[in-house]
Amino acid sequence: VKPMTVFTIGHSNHSFEHFIEMLAQHDITAVGDVRSQPRSRWRPHFNREKLKPALCERGIAYIFLGDGLGARSNDLSCYNGTKVSYKSLAASGQFQADLERVIAAAEKYKLALMCAEKEPLECHRTILVARHLEERGTDIVHIHSD
Repeated sequence: VKPMTVFTIGHSNHSFEHFIEMLAQHDITAVGDVRSQPRSRWRPHFNREKLKPALCERGIAYIFLGDGLGARSNDLSCYNGTKVSYKSLAASGQFQADLERVIAAAEKYKLALMCAEKEPLECHRTILVARHLEERGTDIVHIHSD
């Protein structure tokens, strides 16, 4: 049995057109937004209100997953003081439920998990989310602008 593949991408400071080109290079059919706050002060075209319809116009589904898979949980039990504990977050029911949503979506779509950071190794989408998907047998491919 071939393992399932989930892609990741950071919107960084890309234009929307370049972002779409990067998705198209990998035939991505759905974007799972793992930002806790689905907006960008500097790149408003990545605000959920604009991003979702713009992706849908291009035949790409948009799934918000930031409540469970975002780096800033609303669950206060996931914090040590003011700092989020990824271990506590990963053990939460919401995180586990949203991992299941990712796996289900990846069976239906060619899915890319999106966050803001350009470099995947500096982002919770890799440090937290992708790591737990890999533990479940999922292959992870990071989309880079180059």
